[in-house]
Amino acid sequence: MKAFLKKWLAPTKFKRLFDIVASFLALIILSPLFLVICIINAFTPDTKVFFTHERRGRGGKPFKIYKFQTMKNNTPNCATGELENPEQYITKLGRVLRRTSLDELPQLWNILKGDMSFVGPRPLISSEIRAHRLRLEYGVYRFRPGLTGLAQVKGRDSISLMKKMKYDKEYCDNWSIKLDIKILLESVKVCVKQEGFHEGIFHRR
Repeated sequence: MKAFLKKWLAPTKFKRLFDIVASFLALIILSPLFLVICIINAFTPDTKVFFTHERRGRGGKPFKIYKFQTMKNNTPNCATGELENPEQYITKLGRVLRRTSLDELPQLWNILKGDMSFVGPRPLISSEIRAHRLRLEYGVYRFRPGLTGLAQVKGRDSISLMKKMKYDKEYCDNWSIKLDIKILLESVKVCVKQEGFHEGIFHRR
């Protein structure tokens, strides 16, 4: 028993244990909200309930990320930040979900599966070559990608790619359970106040 506790109370093991327990409980508690969003999306023209996309995870390995779909089916297949006028593709419900980050809730399943963690560098899409190179250089791929991260509470969409990469490196170099807790609490504040949220190419470049 002591050996078991010693193993799972080690910081990295505890982080994973927390992810499993918290994501499982969150999926149960938030199931009514999931159902409401699913029903509204199901009856929204030209969209689907869920959106899946390939992202890069721990070790740079690809995995499928889950989100509530917030954009129309005819949206160009690229990062939202690369669209000059993304608002024309976003649904009415999608605007609310994106501003509050509720579109990310299905990633609780990614966390439970082990693809992601609650806190870590946000997962990149495969086409973001420059960001991939920086993450390899900075050793960021040692960690599972997160539902939220240091860059998300330090500016979210309002900061440049280079700043995001530096915050990712800072997180990985200084990681601790205490830092994760701090980021989680700050993330709640950012989502409630909708701080740092912007759409489109101007703000994301």
